[in-house]
Parts: sequence; C-alpha cells; structure tokens
Amino acid sequence: MFNLSNRTASAVRALQRLAAGMATAAPRIGDTKVPMSLHEKSAYINYQRIEDNLAIVRGRLNRPLTLSEKILYGHLDDAHGQDIERGVSYLKLRPDRVACQDATAQMALLQFMSAGMDTVAVPATVHCDHLIEAQVGGVKDLERANKINKEVYDFLATATAKYGLGFWKPGSGIIHQIILENYAFPGGLMIGTDSHTPNAGGLGMIACGVGGADAVDVMADIPWELKCPKVIGVKLTGKIGGWTTPKDVILKVAGELTVKGGTGAIVEYTGSGVESLSCTGMATICNMGAEIGATTSLFPWNNRMADYLNATKRPEIAKYAESFKHNLAADEGAEYDRFLEINLNELEPHINGPFTPDLATPISKFAAEVKKNGWPEELKVGLIGSCTNSSYEDMSRSASIAKEAASHGLKTKSKFTITPGSEQIRATIARDGQIGVFEDVGGVILANACGPCIGQWDRQDVKKGEKNSIITSYNRNFTGRNDANPATHAYVASPDLVTAMAFAGRLTFNPLVDTLKGSDGKEFKFSAPNGAELPPRGYDPGENTFQPPPADRASVQVAVDPKSDRLQVLQPFKPWDGKTPEDLPILIKVQGKCTTDHISAGGPWLKYRGHLQNISQNCLIGAINAENGEANKVKNQLTGEWAGVPQVAAEYRDQGIKWVVIGDSNYGEGSSREHAALEPRYLGGLAIIVRSFARIHETNLKKQGMLALTFADPADYDKISPSDKVSILGLESFAPGKNLTLRVKKEDGSTQDIALAHSFNQGQIEWFKAGSALNLMAAKAKARAA
Repeated sequence: MFNLSNRTASAVRALQRLAAGMATAAPRIGDTKVPMSLHEKSAYINYQRIEDNLAIVRGRLNRPLTLSEKILYGHLDDAHGQDIERGVSYLKLRPDRVACQDATAQMALLQFMSAGMDTVAVPATVHCDHLIEAQVGGVKDLERANKINKEVYDFLATATAKYGLGFWKPGSGIIHQIILENYAFPGGLMIGTDSHTPNAGGLGMIACGVGGADAVDVMADIPWELKCPKVIGVKLTGKIGGWTTPKDVILKVAGELTVKGGTGAIVEYTGSGVESLSCTGMATICNMGAEIGATTSLFPWNNRMADYLNATKRPEIAKYAESFKHNLAADEGAEYDRFLEINLNELEPHINGPFTPDLATPISKFAAEVKKNGWPEELKVGLIGSCTNSSYEDMSRSASIAKEAASHGLKTKSKFTITPGSEQIRATIARDGQIGVFEDVGGVILANACGPCIGQWDRQDVKKGEKNSIITSYNRNFTGRNDANPATHAYVASPDLVTAMAFAGRLTFNPLVDTLKGSDGKEFKFSAPNGAELPPRGYDPGENTFQPPPADRASVQVAVDPKSDRLQVLQPFKPWDGKTPEDLPILIKVQGKCTTDHISAGGPWLKYRGHLQNISQNCLIGAINAENGEANKVKNQLTGEWAGVPQVAAEYRDQGIKWVVIGDSNYGEGSSREHAALEPRYLGGLAIIVRSFARIHETNLKKQGMLALTFADPADYDKISPSDKVSILGLESFAPGKNLTLRVKKEDGSTQDIALAHSFNQGQIEWFKAGSALNLMAAKAKARAA
C-alpha cells in the first residue's frame, strides 16, 4: 500500500509538470547512490543494473520470476543475448564482489599475479580465519598462529595491498561472519572461495562458493560462468520457538534432500514463518545449505534484515533495499522445480550424524537411535560457535542455558568450547557477560577463527582410532573432519542442544523432557533457552583488524620467498597435445563417499595451501581404494608394488604417463578447495571419471584443464577394474553435448567401450585445450598487449 500510494503520487506530480511544460525524466533507482559497505565508500550498490536487466528478461521470458532468478538475471553480462534455461544454459554473470579466506586466497592470489593485472576489477577482501589451530585458548592460539604463519600472512597482506583488496587480519573473525556484518546486502551477487559463502543469503544476497580460479576471473573483469540453477522452494509456516531454532530448519531440510539433493539448484525460503527468524538465523540456514549441495540459499527482504542492517550501522542500505523490495521477493505465481513445506510450530530440534550431515534425527528419537546403533553414548566434547552459529543470539541463548545450570551448582561434564564468529561478537559478548558465564561453567573460549570446524584442533583427550562422540553447532561432520580421528562420531545440532548436552555428558539426554541433578541433589529441568536477537547496547567493534588498500600501491612489494615451503609461484600447466589418450592406468578406483576432505585433506595440511608441490603430497590419501578397501594404498601398474596415492601418481607423471581416477556418486562434495583439482592436475592426471560430481569440484577440475567426465550409465562404474587400462576417444571432435567414449582394456586383452557424458561448454573446452583457464586468460591478455 505504501509503495502504491507513493508511486501514484509521483505519477500525479509528473503529469502536473508535463501540463505546466516542465516535464522531467522519471526518477530511477540508480539515481540514489548507496555505498556497498562502510569500507568501500566509492563502490555503490547497482540496483539500476538489476532493474534494467529484468526489464529485458521479463520481456523475453514472459513469466513470473523467483527471487533467485531476479538477482541472477539482474547480474547478467548480456541480458539481450544470454540463453536462459534452468539446468541447461551457462549464465555469464557480473558479481558485485569477491571474498577469499586465507587458505584458498593464497592460490587465488598466486593465480591472479600470473594473469598480469595490476588491480582487481571488483571490490574484494581476504580474511585470515583458517590457519589458526585450537590448542589451549583464543589469545595464546592466536599468538602461536601469528608466529608460525608469518610468511603466509605477510604474503597476503602485501598481495592484497598491491592489488587493491581489503585485508582482515588474523583474529578478526570467520570470513562469513565478517561478510554478514560488513559487506552482504540484499539483491547482491557475491562469489567466495569457501563453500559456506551462502551464509550471506541471510541478508538476501546470492552468495556462492567457488574455486580460486573463478575468483581470479571475476577479479580480472571476466564474467563468472554458472550453469543456470534450478530452484527449490521451501515454504515455512507457523512460528519458531522454544528449543527449536533456525538450525533445526536446515537440519530437517538436509534430511529431506540429502547431501546431493540440492546440487545444481538454489534453495529459496518463503512463507509467513520467515518473519519469525532472525537475520542471523536465516544466515545459519543458508550457510548449511552447502551440505545439501545447493548452489546457494537465500531469503526474501524482510524487517529482520532491516533490523540487522541498522544494528550494524548500515541504515542507508536498509532504506535502499526497502525502496527496491519489489525485486527482493519472488513474483506471485513463480514456479519452482521442487517444493517443500515445513510447519515451524511442529518442527522438533534435530541432531544430524554421525559421519554425514544429512542423517537427520528428531531429538525425541535420538536416544533410541544412539542405543540401537551402538554409537558411543558418553559425550566427550561439546563445541559451539563457528561460521554457522556464532551470532549474538546464538551466544545469548547458550549462555542462558549455562547460567541456569550454574544456578544449580553445575559445571559441564563434557569438555566445552566456544568459538566467537568475529572480533565484534567476541568483544560484545565479553562486555555483556556471556563469555564470563561460559568460563564459569568450564568453557574454553577459542580464537575468532574456524578452528575445530575445519580440523584445526590439536585434540589431546582421545587417541587416534579411539571410538568417541562429540557434538557441535558446526555445519559439516564428515569422517575425521574435526579432529583427524576416523573413529570420532561427530553430530551436528543447534548451540542450544550442544550446550545442554555438555552438562549432561551423554548423547541420550533430551533437555526438553529429561532432568539433571543439581549440586543440592535435587532434580531440575532446563527452561527453554532465551536470548536477545541483537545486543541491546549495540555491537562493540572490539579491536580494529582491517587493513584497507593503501592509496599508493605502486611501491608495495609482494613477499614471496623462493626458498619457502609454504608459498610457491605457479608454473603454467602444459596444454593438451592434441593426441588421443591411450592405455592410461587407473590411479585409483574410489569406493563410496569421496569429499574434498578425502581428496585434499585439511588440518595440518592447511599450511601448504600456497605451495602446490608440497600440498600435492596429500592427494587422495583419504579416498578408499575399491581394490583393497584401504586408504592411500594403490598398486603401481608399472612395478606391481603397492604405495601411497601421491607417490604412484608422481611416478607415472615423471615417466610421462597420464592417468585417470574412477569415482563414485557426488564426487568432490564438501569444501570449495580448488587444491582438490590442482593436485591431481599437478601430479599428471588427465581425467576424473565418476557417476556424478558435486558442482564446485566439477567446475574446479575444468578450470585446471582436467577432463571432468561422468558415466552416461552410472552402472558402468561397476564394469571398471582398478587394473584396467583406458583410452578416451573422441577428443579430436570434443563438443558440447557430444559424448566421449571410454575404451576399457582388460588384463586379458579384451576391450569394452563405455559412453562418457560431460557438461563442458565451448569455452570450457578451450580451457582444456589451453591447459587451464588461467593459461587461456594469459594468452588472451598477451594477444591484446601485442
């Protein structure tokens, strides 16, 4: 009604001016200039581009649009000429910004340096959050990280200064929390070199996890390419309350869609239930959407987003978004490729796991599942925080539980750790008392960093191989992810459940119905958690940890020591030789789940993320070999001896022999780490042939000049033996939509032809021929300069 009356009044005034001979052009949304962030005063939100593009696209498609379609199509590089078909077309898009975390930024910046550019084309930031290992507590852990990672931090600080990126120093917080607090805005398009970049969807932004090569493209002013996503709608009805939290929404959705159910799709949340979620709660849901393989997730513009923008000192953005809200929600009658409905009034708290984030169990049934499956009932550690659940609301609710337990004389029975998501959150909960509450009951405050969530945890309370249980408010719980112990049973839940269970010390405790005994011997039941959505006294920014690009960048020298074992300047990969690959050995036939953690392990290996030669020594060491059921033990087809995967791969490469990997379904799910593509390429791999790929990994392989191929019939996976030799036929006429052929030669000399499908478009085929996307970019830059 407000918009309608305003528009009517504007129209009347325009007619009056026309009648008086004083006609002026109608105001445009772009006439208002609003900076994208407080740190980038000269980079403005471009709602006008969205408005103009959508006028073109609506005329072409002639149908209602979903919210994600509005934002994506609003960022098209060529709205007139772009093919638009969900699940088919490759969209060329112009993102508003790029974000990189320190582990992936190293390789991204090394690649950008190779591209010959002198400054980034769009606003971009680097965030130091991945290299801080949790040992004893935040302050000492940060001091240690600054010492052992000094050369990496110096490289990132100087490279960002040289090329015009903002730099968030160690201790500033986790990338996704910093983005939400400072850079996310409704209707924006961002790519980030971390799979949980979709966290910004809590502020109505399309934010997608990508590999570093995609980030390099955008920073080099090349359109970002994305297969036009399908759209999954999730309608929320009712109202969230009690022990049920936004985390339980995504835990439920993960159980419904599974780890691959969102692949190739954007998840849009709609319905009256949205209004009962806080902005940070919506971000939690979008963050963990990565665990279902979704391209991203997002929510429509609403008052809770406005409240958060105002609280984080961005009222101008809130006002601007309100004026643009007709394009920040789905059109009436918009169609979805799949639709789910969740009644928040009926939604129970959930616990997902172990070993996979889509094994969803409501709390009322969880104790029975623990006993039925023989999962370790004793809870060793409860961990809250991380990029998924470290908001002021999360911390306040958990503190209310801890405070109630303390009033009954209790301390936690399990070890209990708390990871603030940012320096701003840490400073605010220190001022407002939540940290004191946690420490009083035995909690340990970790650094403002990823820590145990990504395996940066020097865990000492159990031995490797010892069966045990932990529960976290994180997002991912693959085997060995948090502590490198494959016997650890890791479960994912809300911070509320994690905190309550830490006092019980056992997985079978249900705080909604069970009681605990206080120090006075009396039984008590926890009250429902409570906590402020936003700090009543405002946020305390804490220590200033941001380094803006300097005004004079010409004199900045990028710090890379040629003798370093942490950083290594990249050398170009060789282009395709134009020949048909024949009689290639199979390095490994991977059996079952193979995430990017299996392909390129994190934890202690993170320190080598800027040194391709060194980090390639972890290539596929976690993958299970179908030939023997073991990890990191494959047969060298040249010698007949068994050895580690990287060692055999390197020997093939050094003998001039290309090789292939055979993989199972959803190969490469999980993190966006492009090292999982760079390593097999560096070690001489030619092709990864699987039943199906996770989206980001498939793109990363293509970017590095590898053949990412799928069995046209997934059952053909079973026809391959690890001892087979294979040839890939049809590359001389490699074309979009045209199958290739895998000729399989058995040990007895017999052959069998198997059809291989692919999703390469013509541009991606050129990457393969050039040896990598970066090679092609550099060649074009050289040609322009000639």
